[in-house]
Amino acid sequence: MPPKKEEPVKKVKLGRPGNTLKMGIVGLPNVGKSTTFNLLSNLNIPAENYPFCTIDPNLAKVFVDDERFDKLCEIHKPKSKVPATLSIMDIAGLVPGASKGEGLGNAFLSHIRETDAIYHVVRAFDDPEITHTENEVNPVRDMQIISDELVYKDQEILGKRLEEVNHKINRFNDKDAKEEKEILDKVDALLKAKKWVRTADWNATEVDILNKYMFLTSKPVVYLVNLSSEDYMRKKNKWLVKIKEWITTNCPGEIIPYSADHEKQILEGKQDSKTSMMSRIIKTGYKVLDLIYFFTAGPDEVRAWTVRAESRAPQAAGVIHTDFEKGFICAEIMKYDDFIAAGSENAVKAEGKYYQKGKEYVVQDGDIIFFKFNVSKDGKKK
Repeated sequence: MPPKKEEPVKKVKLGRPGNTLKMGIVGLPNVGKSTTFNLLSNLNIPAENYPFCTIDPNLAKVFVDDERFDKLCEIHKPKSKVPATLSIMDIAGLVPGASKGEGLGNAFLSHIRETDAIYHVVRAFDDPEITHTENEVNPVRDMQIISDELVYKDQEILGKRLEEVNHKINRFNDKDAKEEKEILDKVDALLKAKKWVRTADWNATEVDILNKYMFLTSKPVVYLVNLSSEDYMRKKNKWLVKIKEWITTNCPGEIIPYSADHEKQILEGKQDSKTSMMSRIIKTGYKVLDLIYFFTAGPDEVRAWTVRAESRAPQAAGVIHTDFEKGFICAEIMKYDDFIAAGSENAVKAEGKYYQKGKEYVVQDGDIIFFKFNVSKDGKKK
């Protein structure tokens, strides 16, 4: 008998599904959050030297810098150029007790809930002209404050859900509720230990349950360590080792040292633009959201289309237009490197590197794709 075909393991991502995901900038007041948001977005959002100058969340879409996109534009000289973008939300500063309404409190925590991953801005610079709400610079303490407030809020969410689940178990002996309670009990143990939900290993069934609640501590984190310009240029700061130790122990995530002051000097022409970290910050945010993009390219338009990693060809086609997914026939694909090496689409075809792929094809970052589809006037596939 032929060997039994193995079913593919179901992959479920922790977090909200879809391609339109957002990064949220989080931190204590006066650590450089809004200044960093301004630098990333080139918008003039207030960034004054007092707590809570950011009262409403500010949202911007920033371009994802990519030499491949620039090269395709150079080759095709298109009428329209549309690079990939990343959505970033600037969220006002949290303070101790925010989960209980201190400062501007729960409104900020609800704004964090709207995002899918976090840029945690950590102040590691001394400046007597810029006040610190805790009276002294101590980034390890500051990171613990932010982490604790998110944990406390998740405990509040968890407590309400456990009440509902226990009610179903006690009254109806509900099997699904019992399974859910086992998962929520694991969450409870993590939060009591001040550990983040995302630091544990979860299987697909558990992730399905967790994604109903969107716990704040289930979000990935990129730590932006804001240094003085001097420390940034000499690549030394007394706090960096302690910051890394805290992150490794409590909530692992990528660490990017940068300097908001230095970035402002770059904009003013006082520093070399090659020393900027803005592009890396944007690309890292894009990556932790598990996003990639493919290209459509020609004389009319060169465009980068954002999809989740491991998306199949029909879902990628649907990002362009829902009809493309409904009537999907195939995807004609060139690898970017093959196209650049060959010099033209015809040359790629002549080399046998122009591929026709079906609905099971998993789109790769940087693919150049032309979709074939067929949909009748009533919207049904012929």
